[in-house]
Amino acid sequence: MSAATVVKAMPTTGPTTRNSLLFLGAIMLRTLAAAQSPQSPESFFKGKLLVVACDTDMLPSAYLGGPLGPNVGPDQLAVIRLDQPLSGARAATVPVSNSVTGPPASVATTPDGRYAIVIETRGARSASATKLSDLPPGHAVTVIDLAEQDHPRVVQKFEGYENPLSISINYDGSLVAVAYAATDKQIVPPLALYRFDRGRLSKPFAPPVPGFTQGQKLTSAKFHPLQNTLALVYETPAKLAFVRLADQDSALALSSMGNDVQVDQSSFTAVFTPDGRFVLVNAMLPFVRGTVSSIRVGAPHGPADNADGQPHNFLVSRVQAGIFPEGLAVSPNGQWAVTSNLENSTFPLDDARQGFFSSLTLIRLEPTTGILTRVGDYPFDGMLPEAPIFDDSSRFIAVTNYSQFRNAKGGGSIDFWRLAKDAFDPGRAELVKMVESIPVPRGPQSISIVRTK
Repeated sequence: MSAATVVKAMPTTGPTTRNSLLFLGAIMLRTLAAAQSPQSPESFFKGKLLVVACDTDMLPSAYLGGPLGPNVGPDQLAVIRLDQPLSGARAATVPVSNSVTGPPASVATTPDGRYAIVIETRGARSASATKLSDLPPGHAVTVIDLAEQDHPRVVQKFEGYENPLSISINYDGSLVAVAYAATDKQIVPPLALYRFDRGRLSKPFAPPVPGFTQGQKLTSAKFHPLQNTLALVYETPAKLAFVRLADQDSALALSSMGNDVQVDQSSFTAVFTPDGRFVLVNAMLPFVRGTVSSIRVGAPHGPADNADGQPHNFLVSRVQAGIFPEGLAVSPNGQWAVTSNLENSTFPLDDARQGFFSSLTLIRLEPTTGILTRVGDYPFDGMLPEAPIFDDSSRFIAVTNYSQFRNAKGGGSIDFWRLAKDAFDPGRAELVKMVESIPVPRGPQSISIVRTK
């Protein structure tokens, strides 16, 4: 029935009728607006490039002692252009060693989108390797030039310290931080800093890390989006620390920035909100729901300073996520967070504990207070979804899918989700899995986006 027919059929006198007409008109306008707004990621997934590190060395079940699986060739870096319809998009690849055995933070891109830098937690697979323990400790740090998006190329590669865990690039692309797993052989602090200029990393600087002592385990280091400050996530003891970087006698030095904050056991990675006021940390224990915590980052000389004038950092909020929430992302508008949850998808396919699903957890984030509200879990048919990323519009999410249940020995994919809302229920939000999916080599495990702004 057309709008004209509806109006003609209604009586045209009396205040009740007028109110009904006004209500009907409002509904029609909202419905028309919704109908005229494209909802497909063909039009709406905003960004320049997706850059994905793919670990081809192993099947997901190798985590739990299973075989590595067939050797399908060297690890790859996949580059996906976002200036084309997703339904026909294909990834350009270049061999770059990387590893899923660590936080999904093994690739970072410079703010201008020109370069990607990749670390390897485990080294390349040899012909004789059959299980995870056969893979050597990683060392390599690789710089890739993305200027020719369809033909990415390696421009620098060198042996860094042993067992790198995460990499982060600062707000202007001039500094790089790599966190390392401390070992008996490695006497330097578990954090290496590099200057970066025109595609070249400098020699490493390894200044003392304030508060670090032998036996502690640093799992991740993440740059603040607006200043040269790092958030350091420790697994042992479970804490979040903040340090400032400064030039000192032609070297790089670190100083403490306020107090440490206790976080949940087995904390993994840190993600700042776009304005840098809060940092979110995910944590996970085996086979139970993990958590996401929101920590307020203190400002020097602010009202919440400690007595010594140092910033006061403090826990604001905590919510539950799914099981093994390894991946964590915050939307560019600062209103949403999402975790990608491995659930029990790492078990062999013939193991009774294999759940045959993974999931995402959607979290509402209040930008001014940092309060988190868990919206819900959204299961899907996928294995080992290590990492999600929001697009520039904050309305779509790309998620790495390590491999497929129907063909676990085959390739992986980048899947897409839409953050959907109900025009008639403003408080409602849902994640909807899209049909679009871009094939990539087996083992996509870390993802970065080059944004348009």
